[in-house]
Amino acid sequence: MPGADAATAVFEAQRPRLLRLAYRMTGSVAEAEDVVQDAWLRWQGTDRQAVDVPAAFLTRIVTRLCLDRLKSARARRETYVGAWLPEPLVGTAEAEPEDDLTLTLMLALERLSPLERAAFLLHDVFGIALSEVARTLDRDAAAVRQLAVRARRHVREARPRYALAHAEAERIAQAFFAASRDGDTQALGAMLAQDVVLHSDGGGRVIAFRNPITGLSRVLRLFAGLRRKSDAPPAHLLRPMLIDGLPGFASLDRGEVLQTTALALEDGLIRAIYIVRNPDKLRHVARLLSQERPPPPPEC
Repeated sequence: MPGADAATAVFEAQRPRLLRLAYRMTGSVAEAEDVVQDAWLRWQGTDRQAVDVPAAFLTRIVTRLCLDRLKSARARRETYVGAWLPEPLVGTAEAEPEDDLTLTLMLALERLSPLERAAFLLHDVFGIALSEVARTLDRDAAAVRQLAVRARRHVREARPRYALAHAEAERIAQAFFAASRDGDTQALGAMLAQDVVLHSDGGGRVIAFRNPITGLSRVLRLFAGLRRKSDAPPAHLLRPMLIDGLPGFASLDRGEVLQTTALALEDGLIRAIYIVRNPDKLRHVARLLSQERPPPPPEC
């Protein structure tokens, strides 16, 4: 019926923004999709004649659903095996990022309370007025202003200092992949900062480093050792990609394990390396890559 069609059109117009908000809140592509689906079901059951501003109404629904999920997510992460990293949100090198929330800033958001995270994202990232944020969080405006101030203080240092040109981001990603695959410590040493940190998230599903590897010498020894000890075929680059706004790539590691690698740069050097190997976090990446692969040649 026309009313239902119009309601669907309104929701679908908001879907990309709602997915982005839910992902920024939860750090999970899968959870963001579930949240937006729940919001759709609630939208269907809503008296839409009573909704003045659908975008604001849907934002409130998604934010509150995310706050509920964050409570259980924090408990799950306390028992998570090894380092926890957000699910990689991947894009092409040509795509402009929707905001300046890089993976490093996403990790900074993890240190905030759920309400601080919501206040910061809604007001500072999505540009929603404090009065509407207060209504969404069921707090008065003064309290929400304090939440946002505290959040800004925590994430200030994680803000990106400069934008990296797409061609340069792809060049750095490919150069790092080749050097790390080959165990080329000379090339890696020229790319990495002295205080570089490597984070690896396998979630207990695949082999990964449970603790961060810190310092240039330790990271260099790690890559040299991996190349020397492995009998498996070398890693295979699938393609460079932006990962939460950072230069990076998807690859098949030794043993045909899919992983993404994101590189945080500062002053021209790689300051942090973020490797996600947990297959549960890479399902959407695997789907994307499978869609890009050319079809097999026809049988003769």
